[in-house]
Amino acid sequence: MTLTSTPPRAWAMLAVGVLAQVAGTVFVTTPAFLIPLLHLERGMSLADAGLLAAAPTTGLVLTLIAWGALADRIGERVVIAGGLALTALAALGAVFSSGYVALGIFFLLGGMAAASTNAASGRVVVGWFPKHRRGLAMGIRQMAPPLGVTISAVTIPVLASGSGIATALLVPLVFTAVIAIVCALVISDPPRAARAPDAAAPANPYRTSAFLWRIHAVSALLVLPQFLLSTFGLVWLVSEQHWTPLAAGVLVGAAQFIGAIGRIGVGVLSDRVGSRVRPLRWVAVSASAVMLVLAAVDATHFAAAGIVFVIATSVTVADNGLAFTSVAEMAGSRWAGRALGAQNTAQFLTASIAAPLFGALIGLLGYPLTFLISAFAPAVAIPLVPSIEAEHDKL
Repeated sequence: MTLTSTPPRAWAMLAVGVLAQVAGTVFVTTPAFLIPLLHLERGMSLADAGLLAAAPTTGLVLTLIAWGALADRIGERVVIAGGLALTALAALGAVFSSGYVALGIFFLLGGMAAASTNAASGRVVVGWFPKHRRGLAMGIRQMAPPLGVTISAVTIPVLASGSGIATALLVPLVFTAVIAIVCALVISDPPRAARAPDAAAPANPYRTSAFLWRIHAVSALLVLPQFLLSTFGLVWLVSEQHWTPLAAGVLVGAAQFIGAIGRIGVGVLSDRVGSRVRPLRWVAVSASAVMLVLAAVDATHFAAAGIVFVIATSVTVADNGLAFTSVAEMAGSRWAGRALGAQNTAQFLTASIAAPLFGALIGLLGYPLTFLISAFAPAVAIPLVPSIEAEHDKL
């Protein structure tokens, strides 16, 4: 692969990587879209519903680094296809669960398996694309989580309300099973630079610089408002803004789709400006501002709350591709799997805490103050974003 060329196969790998990540995201986000049924119709508290919604992300936290290390060792195809197959089995178990405890256990197990796509699909993109195209490619790849949320948003609440939880769970079951087969047939591991037998092992990037640690911290902070909106946005629209579940699901899905397009935009922007951290800082500033606006709109019962919600959702999901690309580039090919696993671990550990925490805060303080509190997280992240000089020194 030359410096300026992009192999045709790279685009096929990107497409399959996106599908794999979408499938994993559909499973992981499904519990969040059961919250309207559980809370409004079955009387479950938001804190308890948030705890159930956090089960898949807790599973992700437990296994992300392990999946990344396995991808570093044996390659991406086996990890992604095998992980999705295990996710499908967990979804099957959830379909036949009786009781919320069993349901939570299968959500946890499925999250542990779905972590394979988070840890390995980013490696496929970075491995197949040259540096000057990675911002675009990773932006496309990072469309996957919002697209997965979109699919969940427009299917899960309606199916759960009309036919029950088991029927709704058929969506992630079928999706993960089908894409697991596709990945097994299509994915090719990217070429890796050969290392001379007597060459020293690559240095641990976590010991040579604070760059990766700072990116992980920034991403963990930025994920707080993102997961607040993705977890409780639907129930907020239904209970506070008096939208129907179908209309609310469509709006959440539209917001996530717009956010997915936005990830491509900021990825292209990072290629143009020659930096991942500069646009990352811009996103952090924007996320803090837009959550303050959403809090004010909700507190004043402004009629355009839905529009502001779409803007807030789009802005708060924009950072992921930038951070992933930066982490993979700074870690190098021999550490990328573990570093991306650590990146996801930081994000989903925060998300696992955020879901029940924000559920409790909403019950105690209401939505406006909870939105206001969430705006402090991206504000704290702004000074933690590494400098452009540090980024160029590493590269």
